[in-house]
Amino acid sequence: MLMKATQTEPLQANHQFTPDAIGHLMIFIIEQLCPTEDLSLLELGSGMGILGSSFLTSMNKKVDYFGIELDDLLIDLAASMAEVMDLQMGFVQGDAVRPQVLKESDIIVSDLPVGYYPDNQTASRYQVAAKGEHTYAHHLLMEQSLKYLKTGGYAIFLAPTDLLTSPQSELLKSWLTEKAQLVAIIALPEDLFAHGAQSKTIFVLQKKTGEGIEPFVYPLTSLRDPEILMEFKENFQNWCQEHEI
Repeated sequence: MLMKATQTEPLQANHQFTPDAIGHLMIFIIEQLCPTEDLSLLELGSGMGILGSSFLTSMNKKVDYFGIELDDLLIDLAASMAEVMDLQMGFVQGDAVRPQVLKESDIIVSDLPVGYYPDNQTASRYQVAAKGEHTYAHHLLMEQSLKYLKTGGYAIFLAPTDLLTSPQSELLKSWLTEKAQLVAIIALPEDLFAHGAQSKTIFVLQKKTGEGIEPFVYPLTSLRDPEILMEFKENFQNWCQEHEI
């Protein structure tokens, strides 16, 4: 019923579902970066658990999944869906920007909610905090995520395409330079999104562990054309082999 309703009544921007095609793309990226049979995965802003359930049903791995979500209604829906599908998924209701007691994970994913975080006092504890104005919530979540990431693990974000050029981006880039390694930037086709201004890109980060690597940068022009997708996958696999990932 909820899925049908969204066809006629748009959801709030931060409540919309991550397109299935993007979920499958994330699965491919994770499987290339993490060749192990088992992995722990944390999703920030897990919503209805649709993306999380696709990880468990489509990935050729045993996935220990945990999601954190602010909206208690979405948590209830996600838990109900997991029960119906007989999936082992853990969820907790909470503000992911605030400190949480969570174990470190191999992979962190998030379709980042975009907007300003209203609590300046909490935001001020972060390196990406803006002075004299609200800080972007998606910047705060990116910084927070690395605290829950194992050394050598990867954080995969769906974020605005202008992430590194938008207001407050200098603060974000300063933090990135110090704390993280930018592994990949995969620009997604604009026709996936309702308006060009809402276009998004997949950003892959890794905790800074030593010498940096040249990131994989790729403009993906279609998620529907099999040849374009195959070319992307071959390029990414070759890049992983060249960098011994």
